[in-house]
Amino acid sequence: MKIKKKWIALSCILLAFCFLFVGVANCVQESISAMSISARGCAVIETSTKRKLFTMNENKKMPMASTTKIMTAITAIENCKDLDEKFEISPKAVGVPGTSLYLRKGDVYSTRDLLYALMLISGNDASVAIAEHVAGSTSEFVTMMNDLCRKIGAENTHFANTHGLDADGHYTTAYDLACITAYALENETFSEIVSTKNIKITNGEGENRYLKNKNKLLSTLEGCIGVKTGFTDDAGRCLVSAIEKDGMKLVCVVLNCGPMFQESALLLQECAKAYKLYDLTELYDYDKTISVEDGRTDSAEIGTMGHFVYPLTESELARVNVVYTCPKSVEAPLSKGSEVGKVEIFLNNDLLFSEKIYTIEEIKTKSIIQRMQDFFKNW
Repeated sequence: MKIKKKWIALSCILLAFCFLFVGVANCVQESISAMSISARGCAVIETSTKRKLFTMNENKKMPMASTTKIMTAITAIENCKDLDEKFEISPKAVGVPGTSLYLRKGDVYSTRDLLYALMLISGNDASVAIAEHVAGSTSEFVTMMNDLCRKIGAENTHFANTHGLDADGHYTTAYDLACITAYALENETFSEIVSTKNIKITNGEGENRYLKNKNKLLSTLEGCIGVKTGFTDDAGRCLVSAIEKDGMKLVCVVLNCGPMFQESALLLQECAKAYKLYDLTELYDYDKTISVEDGRTDSAEIGTMGHFVYPLTESELARVNVVYTCPKSVEAPLSKGSEVGKVEIFLNNDLLFSEKIYTIEEIKTKSIIQRMQDFFKNW
């Protein structure tokens, strides 16, 4: 009876230890998943891979208010020949409802200055002025925005205007908007503008305007690099934010979120803590030479040409599996750069990356002298 009681006690201890181990292993993921998020839609992604690090209703189509201007800005930057050329403001850009730079007919500004007004103080009139100047009309500019949207792959997004005021057919999803922002942040001009806290712009008459960025996270969140706030009655409070830490760039989108600054900061900090970028090609461990049949040498060098960087948690890194498919030998001749095999990288059963294994050098057939030597050896 005493022995039985001892075994029961020992089993309980072991069981408790197992639960503790599992809890420790999953605590990082739980710290993200268990957060109380009030946003109706949100997504955090790593920009180079577009991997979803945290999502909730990320594919739900919703209005996005002035975060629309992320697409307005990158469309203008990519299609304006000279951002510093000054032009006269169109009458159609005067008196646009909502947040405004209060442009006047006849004012003269450069596209670059108006982009700062667009992204820092969310000037709706600036968005119309930019569209008129770049495309000739707002309707043509909106078409350009939607064309770029398709190019980026944001299939669940459609723009009806340049500023984000509520309108039929004007919507996005948290994940689409995160991908659009990741694309925009690849542009140096865009990145410089959205990370600016304060700036002075000057019109053609020498009148100065002082602009202060509405994105509070630029001053309160370490590593924050932008990008845009938004609000309308239908969309609620919206925020697209981004941070850069340890070589990893993250974008967070929260749509219809009351405490948008607090929740965005929390999501970005937790994801930055949990994930790290790894070059998974550094895990390669295969023979860098291959046997050669009927060649001038018995072996030849082989290798890969790519690099693959991917965000993972530590526990995920331990579950990465690299699979090699390569013959034991090849037959000469083969030119340099010939495909001889492939490498595949899996996380659990999901294929993350695949690339070919190539010959690093030319593989020539045996010379006449070598063939004669072989003949006499076998005589």
